[in-house]
Amino acid sequence: MKLDDVLSEDLVRAELAGRTKGAFLTELAGIVSGAHPEIERDRLLVALQERERLNSTALGDGVAIPHGKLRDIRRVIAAFGRSRAGVDFQSLDGKPTHLFFLLVAPEDSAGAHLKALARISRLLKDASFRQRLMEAGDAHQLYQTIRDEDARY
Repeated sequence: MKLDDVLSEDLVRAELAGRTKGAFLTELAGIVSGAHPEIERDRLLVALQERERLNSTALGDGVAIPHGKLRDIRRVIAAFGRSRAGVDFQSLDGKPTHLFFLLVAPEDSAGAHLKALARISRLLKDASFRQRLMEAGDAHQLYQTIRDEDARY
């Protein structure tokens, strides 16, 4: 699975406004629901919060991949947002989180959901890629950086 299959440029934000974990989840859910009217923001937010209650989706190294599943959607959808200031997202390493990939998947799509999670996790393990994401200027540059890195594998 390529990220182009699940992420489009209109779902990329160069600077998220939130300052708390809850605000980030709300903002990311709003980005997705704004581009996909079939997804209700509040339903997505509940799915994300339920997943976060199990354990944090912040992996460390400034990265989080909040994700959830919803009924009535047909495919995996991703959004990306960056926070230069960072936020406490209850990361495994205790450091602020700056890079957020949100994933929402159909309830019955374990395979596609896991493939997308694995792809994003693998790409974000590369410190130089994370650095390029932090240095990119705007949403277009962020999207191009993600596409370029994704095309390498």
